[in-house]
Amino acid sequence: MKLLIKRLDPRAKKPARATPGSAGMDLHALLDHPVTLPPGGMTTIPTGIAIGLPDSNLVGLVYARSGLAVKHGIALSNGVGVIDSDYTGEIRVGLVNLSDTKYTINPGERIAQLVISPVLPLEPEEVEELTPTSRGAGGFGSTGRL
Repeated sequence: MKLLIKRLDPRAKKPARATPGSAGMDLHALLDHPVTLPPGGMTTIPTGIAIGLPDSNLVGLVYARSGLAVKHGIALSNGVGVIDSDYTGEIRVGLVNLSDTKYTINPGERIAQLVISPVLPLEPEEVEELTPTSRGAGGFGSTGRL
């Protein structure tokens, strides 16, 4: 299968995996000039690309780059971006600066990563009881173990 990429601007960089074992493809900022994100600030950065997923049972998931998050506190403002199979508009990345230091996003900088994943189109069915498990409803937020 192929992931179709449409450049909406000739300067846009095609998403690519950094290594053969990379799950995600890097997304690059399409900017005319650097954008400085103050502490606690949010912005939306264009990538200049749109994608065409080959199947309605696939989704594009946009994740933060771990280097930006760990080293600079730059995360996605929506946690994880979801690109539905029927969306063919520009991928824009919402970023938030969680650090106490300003951060400058430069044109062409790698700002996020795109992972293509399968979707299981399950039909919701309301039931009176769920199948019992050994854990049940216990330990919400953890397994209860230290």
